Amino acid sequence: MNRKNLHVVQSVKENSIAWEMEIEPGDCLLEINGNAITDIFDYQYFTEDDYIEVLIRKQNGEEWLLEIDKDPDEDLGIVFENGLMDEYRSCTNKCIFCFIDQMPKGMRPTLYFKDDDSRLSFLQGNYITLTNMSEHDVERVIQYHLSPINISFQTTNPELRCMMLHNRFAGDALKKVDRFMEAGIIMNGQIVLCKSVNDGEELERSLGDLYKYLPNLESVSVVPVGLSKFREGLYPLEPFTKEDACQVLEQIHRWQKKAMEEYGTHFVHASDEWYLLAEKPLPEEENYDGYLQLENGVGMLRLLINEFEEALDSFLEKHPNGLPEKQEKITMVTGRLSYPCILELTEKLQQYLPKVSFQVVPVRNDFFGERITVSGLLTGQDIIRQCKELELGDRLFLPENVLRSGEDYLLDDVTLSDLEKALQVPIHIVKSSGYDFIESIVGF
Repeated sequence: MNRKNLHVVQSVKENSIAWEMEIEPGDCLLEINGNAITDIFDYQYFTEDDYIEVLIRKQNGEEWLLEIDKDPDEDLGIVFENGLMDEYRSCTNKCIFCFIDQMPKGMRPTLYFKDDDSRLSFLQGNYITLTNMSEHDVERVIQYHLSPINISFQTTNPELRCMMLHNRFAGDALKKVDRFMEAGIIMNGQIVLCKSVNDGEELERSLGDLYKYLPNLESVSVVPVGLSKFREGLYPLEPFTKEDACQVLEQIHRWQKKAMEEYGTHFVHASDEWYLLAEKPLPEEENYDGYLQLENGVGMLRLLINEFEEALDSFLEKHPNGLPEKQEKITMVTGRLSYPCILELTEKLQQYLPKVSFQVVPVRNDFFGERITVSGLLTGQDIIRQCKELELGDRLFLPENVLRSGEDYLLDDVTLSDLEKALQVPIHIVKSSGYDFIESIVGF
């Protein structure tokens, strides 16, 4: 059998079906219902039935054919060494807005990998351009009815899309959206807006074209291009101004009004950056249609604020005589984008914790450049440089998104222990929810 189709088991979830069937780490999955498994698409599809036959090769070479009765869609509980069960596909585009092309040399190699793998759209919510999606992939999405699929549109102008992605097939790739629409596949979209390229009239055209895919196209986010200081030799792009942001919001709000009247959904959403840049108040929670575009920075601050207020009300109910506290000084590190929001929350919490002194530090991104303001792209060296001369107090709080997923180091490989040693203060990681924000401070 082709080595590619030998999917090695990394671990088995306790008390799962695989656990009961004595599947063990190091075993190989060969077939399901007589079908060779190419990747995660096949695996998830063939394990949906209530009766399946699974062919396993044990580490001693024995092959076990396991007959399994289960609930429909019940997971077997197998974690494979390769999450995709296949090789990761790299991006074939050369997008004018690509952030990876704007990174300095010398960082760890994994940071330079550009993925454009349709399977990651379903597994991790990644947005794909469709240019790297084969006819076989399209057919399987339709056959297996995989939803939702997240698509990075940028523009619906075929010629402009070819230019922006630097791929002569980028315009034709949009035809795949029509096939998904006809098959009833649910989609979400993204537009990375570049000044004087796909904004203005081009944005109007794109939103008009994408509107025709409602309701299968559930949402579209519009996010401003991120511009680092490492753009030498790249397509000349300029940052958006306050006036630009006001114009973008006017367009988006007009389309939202139309979508609400005709479909009962806002459909197109502006990322939080637009409101902060335009100095406009954030929309209320109902405007985000269930936060379909959180990963694109749409509604993250509104969700944080609402969760914070709910958590605060809950804690005050449980402690009518006041919140438990001790006298201490807390420093909170954040990016410059979310600084006003974090400052407002700490000031509100200060009313109930008079013995706690709060200090919120908006760290400037010297590593990538001042135009990068999100906390998720902060580096350890910038945090150390800008905090080491400050009186940090008893505890230093960092947002969870400064860390690589599941790891204890930042983008520049500075670890939490490195930070604690350099700053001489205990560091606490705060998760993204408003509940965790309060709990990490109050400590209960």
